[in-house]
Amino acid sequence: MQNLLMFAAGLVGLVLGATLLVRGSSKLALSFGISPLVVGLTIVAFGTSAPEVAVSVGAVLDGRTDIAIGNVVGSNIFNVLFILGVSALITPLVVNMQLIRQEVPIMLGASLLLLALGLDGRISALDGGLLFVLMVAYTAFLIVQSRRQNQAGPTEYDAEVAPAAPGAWDSKLPAQLALIVAGLAALVLGSDALVTASVSFAKALGVSDLVIGLTIVAAGTSMPEVATSITAALKGERDIAVGNVVGSNTFNILGCVGLSGLVSGDLGLGMAPSLLAFDIWVMQAVALDCLPVFLTGREIARWEGAVFLGYYAAYVGYLILAAQQHGALTAYSGVMLGFVVPLTVVTLVVSTIRVQRAK
Repeated sequence: MQNLLMFAAGLVGLVLGATLLVRGSSKLALSFGISPLVVGLTIVAFGTSAPEVAVSVGAVLDGRTDIAIGNVVGSNIFNVLFILGVSALITPLVVNMQLIRQEVPIMLGASLLLLALGLDGRISALDGGLLFVLMVAYTAFLIVQSRRQNQAGPTEYDAEVAPAAPGAWDSKLPAQLALIVAGLAALVLGSDALVTASVSFAKALGVSDLVIGLTIVAAGTSMPEVATSITAALKGERDIAVGNVVGSNTFNILGCVGLSGLVSGDLGLGMAPSLLAFDIWVMQAVALDCLPVFLTGREIARWEGAVFLGYYAAYVGYLILAAQQHGALTAYSGVMLGFVVPLTVVTLVVSTIRVQRAK
């Protein structure tokens, strides 16, 4: 019971910390004249990924590198399959052409780069530095690009990211700095509680840190993305719902793994054999699956959202059976590989061909 309360408190701390950090940073940036579009693409996007960063870096400092890597891989799988699945069930999601032409290929490239760097069994500090530099370069590119686009007129972020009203309590510099400091403190405390409780769960359930990182921790640290995307879908801002997930996945790899690798020092981040043999390939497949799904009519239909959710349930089911070495694991894997996966591939190919013929 104590561990459950600690996990819940850690989760609340992460969500609260991310909210405070985004609010304080956004108001501060806007008060310096930075456009809402730039704030939306950088501060808000980074803020929703702040729990992943806090937990992964905290896990590395605590010597739990399996949780650090598992958190990122599991979060990226969760973001696409669960968050987009639920959002698409609420309303079919519109996919902006810029996402298809630019952001999804960048996400794919980041996923492949992580796989290539981790094939030797570890992410070294040098590898982490490379990923972090790419994250900074990607952010600078987005800022330059968005400033050019912002000159053409208002964007969807104008309503989402508004300056503080004159005379409001958060319009003053001390209040904005206080929000940022409080947000960072909540993230640090929340991540420490979440990692401690997760390790206790792993020991009590008899499963590895990696499995806990891929499931419970990954879902917990993705709560800001869940709230942002589902709220955007309910409000009809369907492009933000998709862009939030794609941008978060890219940042998780470049920023979260990059920073975690840097603080890991000479030891680096160990990549568990099971992660390299299965989970990281699932992450690649999920990222690759975005292109044909997004291209079929430039939207994620409700049936595609249902397929995403079904796959996430199947993935978690596999992890549970594998962790317990259950006798049904072989039959379960055979059904997934021999029937469900081929059926999904055929459906996507047929849908893509139909769309191209219609055009």
